[in-house]
Amino acid sequence: MLKFSAHEYPYPSQRQSVFARRGMVAASQPLAAQAGIEIMQKGGNAIDAAIATAAALTVVEPTGCGIGGDAFALVWCKGQLHGLNGNGHAPAALSIEAVKTAGHEQMPLYGWTPVTVPGCPSAWAELSQRFGKLPFAVLLQPAISLARDGFALSPVVAHQWQIALNEFTPHRDQVLDAWFQTFLIDGRAPRAGEIFRNPAQARTLEELAATRCESLYRGALAERLDAHSRASGGYLRATDLQDYRAQWVAPIHVNYRGVDVWEIPPSGQGLVALMALKILEGFSFDHRDSQQTWHRQLEAMKLAYSDGLHYITDPLHMRVAVTDLLSEEYSACRRAQISEQAQAPKPGDPHASGTVYLATADGEGNMVSFIQSNYHGFGSGVVLPDSGIALQNRGQEFSLDPSHANCLVPGKKTFHTIIPGFLTQNGQALGPFGVMGGYMQPQGHVQMVMNLVDFGLNPQAALDAPRWQWLGEMKVGIEQGASGDLANALARRGHEVQIASDRTDYGRGQIILRDPVSGVLCGGTEPRADSHIAVW
Repeated sequence: MLKFSAHEYPYPSQRQSVFARRGMVAASQPLAAQAGIEIMQKGGNAIDAAIATAAALTVVEPTGCGIGGDAFALVWCKGQLHGLNGNGHAPAALSIEAVKTAGHEQMPLYGWTPVTVPGCPSAWAELSQRFGKLPFAVLLQPAISLARDGFALSPVVAHQWQIALNEFTPHRDQVLDAWFQTFLIDGRAPRAGEIFRNPAQARTLEELAATRCESLYRGALAERLDAHSRASGGYLRATDLQDYRAQWVAPIHVNYRGVDVWEIPPSGQGLVALMALKILEGFSFDHRDSQQTWHRQLEAMKLAYSDGLHYITDPLHMRVAVTDLLSEEYSACRRAQISEQAQAPKPGDPHASGTVYLATADGEGNMVSFIQSNYHGFGSGVVLPDSGIALQNRGQEFSLDPSHANCLVPGKKTFHTIIPGFLTQNGQALGPFGVMGGYMQPQGHVQMVMNLVDFGLNPQAALDAPRWQWLGEMKVGIEQGASGDLANALARRGHEVQIASDRTDYGRGQIILRDPVSGVLCGGTEPRADSHIAVW
């Protein structure tokens, strides 16, 4: 056998935009994309394909999502856009007092404390019930087969799996022990090209398929989670699970140079992307990779993010209206604060005078923008034994400062990083887009929208282009593909520039656009991941 490394690519390569007519699935892992397109070929629509792809991703890319995580979706069906919020809430027993009594001054990243109710399976069930064509049980069969029979691990996922092992090892205790037993091979992370099987997850997926995910919230799996939580010092209870359902919500949007850009409303951070675009619309941009363009993009993002981190939380606890943050007056006020030099951002006052992402589309015109996540990699490290369910650590976003908008309250939904995006024009769908990766997500959304709208890039080129990222305070990161002159110019403007060596920190996205006349689909997929576009 020839010897080579799956992680070394010394020469630049180029992907082409992909075209298709009857169906398209763009995802961060080839086997998951293939699962979705197979469901379409069996008579399913784009919604069915999205569910099948999402379920498969929990198996083949558990480094970014899982059954114990959250999910959000934007669905275009019959000429209308629908939003789905699969954001789980804090357990009733989890309070600021309880966390501080346990010895924490801030929300920890690992263990039971940051675990919130999983929203992802409920989102799958809601999507299927409202828009799906095939029986729900059929949709999870590809994922069940991958978990039971095994799959060959892809390179980027293998890299992230090793990182997760390195991060969990110092924190290993009885609570995290099930993760080590479930997700390792002979005590080590599986390697690229190696077969990994998860029979326990296959059995869990079979139970979810048979019960339309009811078991996790009002059945046997809920009882098992309750018992395990009680036995190992957790806060999650069956009562937290039994009343939960993913919620249908009205998407929010701004019109950016004639294109409507849609996001899920708070507690998601999609509002940050919309605020930044509202600020940037007041400028003109001649060249994508000029220092003026990157400087203004970064400064607008800093202003939008400082507002987002200050105000965004569970909508029931929001202290500022979305319409105020997106108003022309407030956007103009924030735009006027951008000068030729970099500035440290501070939240404004609108009352004064950033996971796995996938996109699907079918020949009927249905389109789905879908994202799901365990938050940090595998999540909290807590795994329900003999289930394959890794529980998210989304609660780490909560503040323990009672005066903060996103302070921890029992039953509250926290500020959320994962956001699907969608584009329309003149009431017609252009298509889904998204960029996964924590706080990179709204930053990636802004760059994708501007690449498509301002600079006329095709979907693949829009994803290929070097990216920037605000890292906090005056720090900004840029990818190695950007020119050295551009980095130096930004430094002269006062930005503290860091050149990234790991491209996976800059988000992983997918884009599908539909020609409104011919119905032909055009897709681009992320070069920073194991991504693939499956077509029909």
